[in-house]
Amino acid sequence: MEIRDSVVLVTGGASGLGEATVRQLVASGARAVVVDQNAERGEALAAELGGAAVFVRADVTDEAQVRAAVESATSMGPLRVAVSCAGVGWAARTVDKEGKPHDLALFQKVIAVNLVGTFNVLRLAAAAMSAAPARDDGERGVVINTASVAAYDGQIGQVAYAASKGGVVAMTLPAARDLSKAGIRVCTIAPGTFDTPMLAMLPEAARAALAAGIPFPGRLGDPAEYARLVHHIVENRYLNGEVIRLDGALRMPPK
Repeated sequence: MEIRDSVVLVTGGASGLGEATVRQLVASGARAVVVDQNAERGEALAAELGGAAVFVRADVTDEAQVRAAVESATSMGPLRVAVSCAGVGWAARTVDKEGKPHDLALFQKVIAVNLVGTFNVLRLAAAAMSAAPARDDGERGVVINTASVAAYDGQIGQVAYAASKGGVVAMTLPAARDLSKAGIRVCTIAPGTFDTPMLAMLPEAARAALAAGIPFPGRLGDPAEYARLVHHIVENRYLNGEVIRLDGALRMPPK
């Protein structure tokens, strides 16, 4: 898919991996819809990027709000790229040291945002893409989801997060197969430990310990590296139905 002059929608687009993706795609000539719940950051990013971006406040689990975001994108032209970066994560054991079971509402919240929200964006964006005219090669669009290495080697306390990201991994291939006749590709990126605002809140010693566990390069991932992989997936027409780990060869230990 040619990025220049394409309309792209990025959830979680006001910070971290999503913000880096918006910046990467706009720099490559796309027009972007920044979708996030943080209106202050989202509006500031859209203002900085000028006419190349607009901000839409939306909760990815809300059908009406995501539909409105997609409609905002299609008002700018055919929607060609959708990237889901919105996500949440909390640490809790299945049964804690005092014998208390994992909070069910917390588990449901993580699943709702990370898995159901990702699917909500996938289905609504794909529906809009399927109605758009095909490019010369029959391609109509690309959907890129965000999982995590926790889908494969979740740590102690990550049962909800790992389950949600494992679901994103598992739906990648069937979604790609479902949408093949419409000329829509689906891929997923499974990042390792990235230097995002969430990790920025950790003490420097904790950040250094995380970086030390990464084989090479021995540092936290740069969100720009995630964004460059998004760029490559969009432009590489033979990438479809695949989950790509982006983690510096990291395999997470139990804790």
